[in-house]
Amino acid sequence: MTKKNQHVTPHPDGGYQVKAAGASKATKRFSTQKEAIAAGREIAKKQQVELIIHNKEGQIRDRDSYGNDPFPPRG
Repeated sequence: MTKKNQHVTPHPDGGYQVKAAGASKATKRFSTQKEAIAAGREIAKKQQVELIIHNKEGQIRDRDSYGNDPFPPRG
């Protein structure tokens, strides 16, 4: 099974959804972006993938990596 990044995006019928990259259907739908981000973060942590958060216009506003980060921060 290939791991797919999780996206938090606006749902066409209102609210927000968590959706795997390339998926045709949402994993889950929420009324607020905050709820969708919390659920998406849990899924991304379990799958060790990246969580990509989109604003209401659909543009990427934030991303968090929970897997094998190709550019880890210096520390």
